[in-house]
Amino acid sequence: MRIVAGDFGGRRLKAVPGMATRPTTDKVKEALFNIIGPYFDGGRSLDLFAGSGGLSIEAVSRGVAQAVLIDKQYAAIKTIKDNVAVTKAPERFEILKRDANRALKELAGRGDQFDLVFFDPPYALQKIADQMATLRELNLLAPGARIICETDQQAQLPDDLPGFDFIERRDYGITELTIYALGSDAQ
Repeated sequence: MRIVAGDFGGRRLKAVPGMATRPTTDKVKEALFNIIGPYFDGGRSLDLFAGSGGLSIEAVSRGVAQAVLIDKQYAAIKTIKDNVAVTKAPERFEILKRDANRALKELAGRGDQFDLVFFDPPYALQKIADQMATLRELNLLAPGARIICETDQQAQLPDDLPGFDFIERRDYGITELTIYALGSDAQ
């Protein structure tokens, strides 16, 4: 696993030990950023199920100003910290050991807003549609924010979600990427 492109491109990342998380493959990561970027001029990202932190680290490497990474597993948090250290830019990352729903309330209380949100939850436990609604209700999304969901093909995320515009869906083996934008009526 590596950082594909940008300021930190080519640097190696660690995977979270054990079977509780599955890292996004370099192939899927590269395809994802080709769809949504590939480069950014600032902005903030939120990764609710950060795992190894690879998606957020890639986003910052490609120009996102700051990333907030959330995970509730101790092993994931330790791995994220190790991977952020590889960037030599720890000030561009905030790492929180929290349950995703609790983290959303905390971030809303601080008045945070995000331009990119990554959802890569454990496949069997995904509640992405509900959590997207919460992001919108808590005003955590900047105008035009994009939401990137990585699931398996069984998740069957809907094309039509209130307050969001469906952008695209692509399959990569068992992995499915679904991308939404905050609807123009919600801005």
